[in-house]
Amino acid sequence: MAKIMTKNREWKTQRKVVTALCIVAAVLLAGYFFLVNTLVSAALVPSFMEKLEAFERITEESYAAQVQTSEIKINRSAAISETKEWLETAMSFKHSRKTEDGYTLIAEEFPADGTEDAQGKALKDKADAASQNSHDWVLLLHGYTGWKEEMYPFAYWYHQKGYHVLAPDLRCQGESEGDFIGMGWTDHFDCMIWIDYIIAQDPDARIVLHGQSMGAATALMASGEESLPRQVKAVISDCSYTDAYAMFGEKIKEWFGLPAFPLVDSACLVLKLRGGYDLKDASAIEAVRKSKIPTLFIHGDEDAMISVQMAKDLFEAASCPKELLIVEGAGHAQSQDKDPDTYYKSIERFLERHII
Repeated sequence: MAKIMTKNREWKTQRKVVTALCIVAAVLLAGYFFLVNTLVSAALVPSFMEKLEAFERITEESYAAQVQTSEIKINRSAAISETKEWLETAMSFKHSRKTEDGYTLIAEEFPADGTEDAQGKALKDKADAASQNSHDWVLLLHGYTGWKEEMYPFAYWYHQKGYHVLAPDLRCQGESEGDFIGMGWTDHFDCMIWIDYIIAQDPDARIVLHGQSMGAATALMASGEESLPRQVKAVISDCSYTDAYAMFGEKIKEWFGLPAFPLVDSACLVLKLRGGYDLKDASAIEAVRKSKIPTLFIHGDEDAMISVQMAKDLFEAASCPKELLIVEGAGHAQSQDKDPDTYYKSIERFLERHII
């Protein structure tokens, strides 16, 4: 009898230990899931980011990591001033389109012959005549947590060259709806909506995809699609990353001081459940291996956000006609401000060779 009672006490003790361990494991698992869920929101939901104290710190650190030279500041200021002056007379139209998953996307169009006088009447002088029948279009794609207005200095340059310009806000950014930033993956499908719009207006369109940072990755991912319309003639990829999975791992360590493994893989699972896509799918380097679209890769050699090595890796992997421009002394998305003459002349020559 005593042995039975002893065994019963041992069994109860063991059951309590197991129960306690299960509770601890459940709490740890719930805490881990909460951490991963928070990281996904902190990295991919702008409205959530802005509520975090870390967001201001990360923004300040990212700005401090940029190259701060008087030359870059002067060129940047001049570009902004010229763009503002152009916007005062440039005609533009706002467009909205629905994605298959129900979000409204917004884009601004600047027609090639669109210029107004002080009374808002369209000007079509001899200088405009050549652009009125232009079939040249550019789709300008902004970067991570950005908005279409950031691309307006590029819009100004292309417009001066006789291009019709379409500048969208990528999903979950600017005026466009969405639950999560797409890191180029959902965005490259959204781009097809705008490409289809252009082709509907102009079946003979010659379309350039020009993206910066995440927008560049978006353009590269689109270039690898077999269904990409023949009207897409060239890609300008300015400081793209190779893949979102690698970027997410780097930024988790850099911004939050946390290990990439196993957090990134867990984040992929959570994002798949919440956002419907996997970071591993968002791979520009896999896309360029399949691409046949002529691509100009541009990167600053002092980019502290996305390593210049990623541009070199993309260039080596690309199976399409390709060129690589490394701008010395330029930080992230600063190539056009560091050396605007080389930047724009390189683009112009590249496009002349491949689409004109």
